[in-house]
Amino acid sequence: MTSPSNSGLRVRGLSHAYGAKQALDDVSFDAEPGRFTALLGPNGAGKSTLFALLTRLFSAGTGSISVGGHDLNRAPRQALACMGIVFQQPTLDLDLTVRQNLAYFAALHGLSGRAARLRIDESLERLAMGERASEKVRALNGGHRRRTELARALVHSPRVLLCDEPTVGLDAASRAAIVSHVHALAAEGLTVLWATHLTDEVGPDDHLIILHRGRILRDGAARDITEDGDLSGTFLRLTDSGETSGIAGISREGHA
Repeated sequence: MTSPSNSGLRVRGLSHAYGAKQALDDVSFDAEPGRFTALLGPNGAGKSTLFALLTRLFSAGTGSISVGGHDLNRAPRQALACMGIVFQQPTLDLDLTVRQNLAYFAALHGLSGRAARLRIDESLERLAMGERASEKVRALNGGHRRRTELARALVHSPRVLLCDEPTVGLDAASRAAIVSHVHALAAEGLTVLWATHLTDEVGPDDHLIILHRGRILRDGAARDITEDGDLSGTFLRLTDSGETSGIAGISREGHA
């Protein structure tokens, strides 16, 4: 039987450089099942580099990554099969329907026929997208497109869900809805790693990792990291970065 620590995401001693520029420096953390783990950092902190390493778009120079108990270097196919991924940039086919997009993805994972239909229906219902299954993605607003991408990421029943700033470009209501949906998925037992530069997407009970200039500054429960309950102020003070002013948001009392 797989232990909870092995069924989530485990990163140890991860470093990566672009020439002389050190993008990640000895990064280590765990993201556990049933927990929303927020990776919070300003632009240029190393979040996108970390996600590129987690998804094997880049190969890690040093360190190790384990997904669902599988070492990403030694057993990449098994590790990647445990992941559901929502990238920052949209990747849906706009001229296909919602269901067709999910069916194509299911086929890539070897799912077809009744099994695929059941998985697709379940994923769409979890994201409240069942009624829009026959609509072309081009006709959807930004929030519903993001829900479709989340539903697609869940079709193959992954153990770990990676979300790389998935609310970029969404209005406040759509952003809050997506954040709430993913918190609910974590509460159901999924391992979630959510990259963001917005503090109002982090709840007080979330696992919070603050990344800045390629290094982890804080790792723990959000409520224990915040000073006087002000996550935005804490984040700004830790990163000392003017570029986060005005976009960091405010600390939430609960989830939208």
